[in-house]
Amino acid sequence: MPGHAIITGGSSGIGLAIAKSLVSRGASVSLIARNRDRLEAAREAVLAAGNGKAAVQTFSADVRDPDDLKQAIASAVENFGPPDWAISCAGIVIPGTFVKQSLRDHEDQWRTNYLGSLQFTHYVLPYLEQAPRPKLVLIASGAAFAGLYGYSSYGPAKFAVRGLAECLRVELKPRNVSVTIAFPGDTDTPQLKAELKLRPTVTNELAKGGGVMSPEAVAKGIIAAAERGDFQVTFGWQLRMLARTHSLIAPLLRNYQDWLVKRSGEAP
Repeated sequence: MPGHAIITGGSSGIGLAIAKSLVSRGASVSLIARNRDRLEAAREAVLAAGNGKAAVQTFSADVRDPDDLKQAIASAVENFGPPDWAISCAGIVIPGTFVKQSLRDHEDQWRTNYLGSLQFTHYVLPYLEQAPRPKLVLIASGAAFAGLYGYSSYGPAKFAVRGLAECLRVELKPRNVSVTIAFPGDTDTPQLKAELKLRPTVTNELAKGGGVMSPEAVAKGIIAAAERGDFQVTFGWQLRMLARTHSLIAPLLRNYQDWLVKRSGEAP
């Protein structure tokens, strides 16, 4: 499956795992992320996954900065041609309760998780449409299905990504662009390690039972779903259930969380 993939958040975690999987199958890859050192390490890892024969380029750009992102995408296309895959993986999570978090925490997650996905899609779409079978992939979260304790700054941004994908699915279908949105749970990434240090007790209780997936397993599921043309991909029975019944079980989930909060004795 040769082709060109442009991936934001490609220096670590799920984005890096997707890049390694695609180059192993013959694709060329353009990685976009903020940290230059991580990008260079990612480039070496992706090259190794392609047995040293992969075509890999990196661009240091912030998805929150529209001019920065626009230029990175244009440079990627200039070198490797229009993308067959556009994958928005850049994201951050800063858990905490609403009354304890700053407006800056909310703004940083909104600008990275939602506006980053929106701006990436906006700038990459004119190039993506030039491919014979273009695929757009957005990364949401299980927190995009229902309001979860500890995610009042993270969940709304991922709800918005889900809403954007729902609109793009119907608007871009006549333009021959396949849209896939992924809802991974806890995944063994540097981001998760940082998140666990900040999670409230109730949030940890909610996450119990879901396990932790490897980024490689998540990447495999996302790629397979996108190739099939599936709109939605979830991981684990809990998220599959949420995906199908979130509107119906939301009241039950809210009551369960109320009980957890009382049991924990933790002040929101």
